[in-house]
Amino acid sequence: MAAIIAISSIAVQAQERQFNIIPEPVEISTTGDSTYRIGRNTPIHVSETSLQFSADYLADYMNRYLGIPLQIEKAKPSKRKTDPNAKPAIFSGIFLVDKKKDEVSGGYKLTISADKGVLIEGNDVAGVFYGVQTLIQLLPTRAGVLPILPSVQIVDYPRFAYRGMHLDVVRHFFPVDFIKKYIDYLALHKLNYFHWHLTDDQAWRVEMKCCPELTQQGSVREGEIFGLYPGKYEPLPYGGYYTHEEVREIVHYAAERQITVIPEIDIPGHCMAVLATYPQFSTTPDEPKKCALTWGIFNKFNNVLAPKPEVFDFLKDVFSELCDLFPGQYIHVGGDECAKRWWEESEDTQRFMHEHNLKDEKALQSYFIHYVQQVVNGKGKTLIGWDEILEGGISEDCVVMNWRRPASGIKALKTEHRTIFTCSAWSYFNLKESRTQIEIGPRGPLSLEKVYEFQIVPDSLKSEQEKLIWGAQGCLWTEYIPTTWKAEFAIFPRMSALSENVWSPLEKKDWNNFARKVEKQVERYELWGARYSDAFFRVQDIERKR
Repeated sequence: MAAIIAISSIAVQAQERQFNIIPEPVEISTTGDSTYRIGRNTPIHVSETSLQFSADYLADYMNRYLGIPLQIEKAKPSKRKTDPNAKPAIFSGIFLVDKKKDEVSGGYKLTISADKGVLIEGNDVAGVFYGVQTLIQLLPTRAGVLPILPSVQIVDYPRFAYRGMHLDVVRHFFPVDFIKKYIDYLALHKLNYFHWHLTDDQAWRVEMKCCPELTQQGSVREGEIFGLYPGKYEPLPYGGYYTHEEVREIVHYAAERQITVIPEIDIPGHCMAVLATYPQFSTTPDEPKKCALTWGIFNKFNNVLAPKPEVFDFLKDVFSELCDLFPGQYIHVGGDECAKRWWEESEDTQRFMHEHNLKDEKALQSYFIHYVQQVVNGKGKTLIGWDEILEGGISEDCVVMNWRRPASGIKALKTEHRTIFTCSAWSYFNLKESRTQIEIGPRGPLSLEKVYEFQIVPDSLKSEQEKLIWGAQGCLWTEYIPTTWKAEFAIFPRMSALSENVWSPLEKKDWNNFARKVEKQVERYELWGARYSDAFFRVQDIERKR
């Protein structure tokens, strides 16, 4: 009878114990009422050198935020082939193991027991790293609280292969140190793609050895507006760009954290910074050009490239260099909001279209995209573009990023294109989180709950079309976000909702459970020194106890 009561007690504790892990894992099982405490100099053992970074990352986190130094037992290189299924000879403390399983990339199993400590077994190196992120979310959210961990087993893997976050550094520039911090935020949320928006009408932000004038002239604007567009214009010399060395530093930093950087060079519209540097590339070369001084210029200023031989030579040089600079598989070509009126009004452009049998300006836009795609494919890489690239027809191996209504993404899927959903009404974190928010921002609101409830997989798709959904991402456009404070304020806590939406199985998603976890999550933001919006607490009328 006593044994039955004890078993029943453990079962009740398993039901009552609540974990605050975001994104919600696939499976959490408590394995008893015992605990394991991580103390000063608790050892971290790694099964091989490829896991050294995950060990260093965990040790740095423990020391930086909780003041608890750990002892890293470095793996010794061995010429003998290791058995990933073999049990470790020594197990005390924290052990990281790459099982090298041919299963879902990023999957892992985290086991905590009183007698053995912590074991993280990943399907691959990424899985071990994500297991570390989950372990971090079992730790205290302030220094001084002892890290006493429950006996638990967590089995987990991502729902989607693409889990992204975007940052526009054109409208407002952010230094390398903040870009790294931003990448760390992605890693802590198990996101794995950083979409880096580097060029637009207001500036060109990446060094090009083939065209040094792009940053000498195209990275600087004379002023900007204050307040919502059209706002009030004020002179304010503004500039900045990233050198090749800084780009490589950021790419390497991201790769260590299992994040791929996708650079975006936006063409054939959104090119005023290019035309400010090379006015001869415009359909109106005799008109003076400068980097855009304001936002909202669609159809108001001539910002499109003209179809000229020198322009295509320029595109070949720029995208070739971009492919060499960024080692990832994907290059983003933009292709959005290309105002056709400037091509319609240009006799030279109309002549080009006639000579190349292009029936309309949409076909001309596709001509540009096809040209760049050939350059990118020639470098062994794959092109991504905003959903407007579908308008004139594109090849099947282009990836479509759906920023408008989901119908555009559905069209991409039905034309057999791999698709990323980042629909603005649910995924643009520059939108105000609540109507009562005093911070300046464009329309809204985009509440935390709306981000969480976004249906990534639309209804009425065939199974083969659903398989083409690569994933989703959030976007941060920075027209009204001039500071790092406001960037963090805009993404938190909505990035947490995004992460659970793209990682957790559909059947594990539960708004009420997620809302319960948010208070603990914002304690983590505070531990990291990150700023965040408290709109969720105000809207839900939740009193925070600090």
